[in-house]
Amino acid sequence: MDIASLSTAMSQSSLSQAVGIKVLSLSKDMAEQQGQQMAEMLKQAPHPNLGGSLDIRA
Repeated sequence: MDIASLSTAMSQSSLSQAVGIKVLSLSKDMAEQQGQQMAEMLKQAPHPNLGGSLDIRA
């Protein structure tokens, strides 16, 4: 394999990895934001015991 094609392949691999990391970062940020919104929503519930427990078992 020549140097030019090796360089191109390494560059594409690096770009692919950077894009994957960015997408994961964005989804992590979105999940954190949704969790904060849910916590705020539960705090504002009209019934004081509402949201006291959450069954997340599948």
